[in-house]
Amino acid sequence: MHTTFERDPLDVTVAAWATQVPGATEVFRRHRLDFCCGGQRSLREACAARDVDPDAVLAELQQLPRTPMQAPPSTTPELIEHILRRYHDVHRQQLPELIRLTDKVEAVHRNHPDVPVGLGNLLRQMHEELLEHMSKEENVLFPMLRAGGSAMAHMPIRVMRMEHDAHGEQLQRLRALTRDMTPPDEACATWRALYTSLSQFVDDLMQHIHLENNVLFPPFERT
Repeated sequence: MHTTFERDPLDVTVAAWATQVPGATEVFRRHRLDFCCGGQRSLREACAARDVDPDAVLAELQQLPRTPMQAPPSTTPELIEHILRRYHDVHRQQLPELIRLTDKVEAVHRNHPDVPVGLGNLLRQMHEELLEHMSKEENVLFPMLRAGGSAMAHMPIRVMRMEHDAHGEQLQRLRALTRDMTPPDEACATWRALYTSLSQFVDDLMQHIHLENNVLFPPFERT
């Protein structure tokens, strides 16, 4: 293993695995284990919630290559800038294109039994709510954290966490509508491109929420 946990590794939180062990988040994605919104669950609890064998997941984690963990930016302003450039800016580009592709697939293949009916409406809702969420972070919370935080930061952080939970629920709906982004064998190039792009968006949003919930927020919640 890459790190030494003083307790049973199955009792270590998923967030601790995700932040301390390189490659852990990929294992969690593969098993659909929530390491962003549900990061404070133990590995044992997260596996039980998904009906996944915890010993099998632990074995995979322990087989990961022993490479150094790439640390997130070391200061709060650097981490915030990374989140803004890598995730906020990217989400603003991703969602309009995803909506365009979805509208095309739903229209052209509306009679296909596997067409993701309702996906366009879900993505529009996510787009609207993410834009509002990111605006609140950029205009209220992030300036507060850049300035060093205060007891006043607790409430907006709590609100952001609640909204992250809502985003996580939407991702579950997205997976259900698309059968985990699995196109039918006869799917056209646009349908396949849509699901490839959706998979990237899901990965990006989960990593975005993970960085905020498990790296950026906790130091300010302890003050």
